[in-house]
Amino acid sequence: MTVRLETVILTGMSGAGKSVAMQALEDIGFFCVDNLPPALMPRLLDMAEHASGSLSKVAFACDLRGGALFEPLLTTVEELRSRKDMDTTLVFLDANEATLVRRYKESRRRHPLSPTARLTESITQERIALEAVRAAADIVIDTSDMATAVLKKELTSRFEAHAGRMPVHVVSFGFKYGVPVDADMVFDVRFLPNPHYIDELRPFTGEDKPVYDYVMQWPATQQFIAKAEEMLDFLLPEYQREGKSHLVIGIGCTGGKHRSVAIARHVAEHLRQKADVELSHRDKGREG
Repeated sequence: MTVRLETVILTGMSGAGKSVAMQALEDIGFFCVDNLPPALMPRLLDMAEHASGSLSKVAFACDLRGGALFEPLLTTVEELRSRKDMDTTLVFLDANEATLVRRYKESRRRHPLSPTARLTESITQERIALEAVRAAADIVIDTSDMATAVLKKELTSRFEAHAGRMPVHVVSFGFKYGVPVDADMVFDVRFLPNPHYIDELRPFTGEDKPVYDYVMQWPATQQFIAKAEEMLDFLLPEYQREGKSHLVIGIGCTGGKHRSVAIARHVAEHLRQKADVELSHRDKGREG
């Protein structure tokens, strides 16, 4: 069965949020290309289709910065829409004049259409020039009252096949080697009995049944896991509502070999019911 290439072409008013939108699409797996002349889009998509299936979602951003190179946009969109090997969506981002003026003043950037003209005049000229593109769009999003997180959520809900499942990386580690620099939250399990001091358990890791069973047998372990997982069940949807694209959960013990590995295994298995989970053990092989 041939997989249809999903193509999103993102355009709209300058200052309406195309950079944020491209970040959102990249976060959900799109190969993103900014400011590509529309005439070159079919050629790049042909290359994507011959990339052994590694590229299945491609997003382009283009606007009037391209000048004359932007003019073939609607012709290119119609060409791509007619192809049976791909699904093409034209997304137009808009915002009212007051919002665009405020955003430009905050960024201290000049409008790309007429750098020497008054800002309001440039916005009006751009809106007139883009009337036909806006009318042809499959999706029009007014970002005037949208926070960054809301715009990202809007695009994710439209274009992510598994929207609602946040990518989560659970990593065990040893505090003696430092806390993972990318951890969003850290759980410290050094309060649990340490298998390192049990001679027959020391050579094993938390991935081995003897150590895993030893760590899990304590009432404190079960209480900790219940409370930690309850908190994570609450936090995941809250983070998603705020537009967080992924979450890194660090679980640490002294050396990162026994307790943290066992607890990370349990937590990761629990979270797989509601998230796309990756599990890694940063330090489990560092101690003999």
